[in-house]
Amino acid sequence: MSRILSWNVNGLRSVLAKAALEPVARERPDVLCLQEVRAREDQVGIVMPDLPCQYFAATRRPGYSGTAILSRVPAVSWTQGMDHTVSDDEGRLVTAEFPTLYVVSVYVPNSQRGLPRLGFRLRWDRIFRAYVSALSLKKPVVFCGDMNVAHEEIDIARPRENRMNAGFTDQERRSFTRLLRAGFLDTFRALHAEGDRYTWWSWATRARERNIGWRIDYICISEALRGRLRDAFILDSLMGSDHCPVGIELEGDL
Repeated sequence: MSRILSWNVNGLRSVLAKAALEPVARERPDVLCLQEVRAREDQVGIVMPDLPCQYFAATRRPGYSGTAILSRVPAVSWTQGMDHTVSDDEGRLVTAEFPTLYVVSVYVPNSQRGLPRLGFRLRWDRIFRAYVSALSLKKPVVFCGDMNVAHEEIDIARPRENRMNAGFTDQERRSFTRLLRAGFLDTFRALHAEGDRYTWWSWATRARERNIGWRIDYICISEALRGRLRDAFILDSLMGSDHCPVGIELEGDL
């Protein structure tokens, strides 16, 4: 069984200082995808001793964005970005190839309050969809991360109040639908029909205490991996960030 976790840590150095990765280590992942790392590899060293193989995509802007993949076994190969400035200047994507599949850690741009970056975000979505679709022609893909969209009304605590806000615009939701229709499966929603399960809560309003949240962190897999999917879960009791980790279990080796 292969266990893959993903977490937007909202600052890796902060999470390490709070020892917030220790409960994640007890989940015994084989792969941990991180987003919003905001640090270079040489600034953090070995992040988790049980996952000694580390692959970082750094941003040109210090202390901003950034993604990483930590794994128990070495990748066959790995790459940063999508060979396009819309992604690569901000360190928003890193890909690790394993014998049976690709793992992609991704941090999708936020459209921001008032939607000044919505056009950029939608262009990014199109490039990302083409990127993972091309990878899937070689071998199945697992992409993990902060997708910055609540796909359906069930994925957000207050859909009426937030409609057309960043992360819940009709355009972003349709874009995520197109991504899934390109041959990918939202693993959590495939196995769980219930609402009130979220992965991000605003710091400002003590929203986590009241579970006023959004499900914007996903692990999606190629349809070819559907038969290997054994579990999908949200670790909403784990603290240390305004996001919580999400995970899946796949039958067989990476």
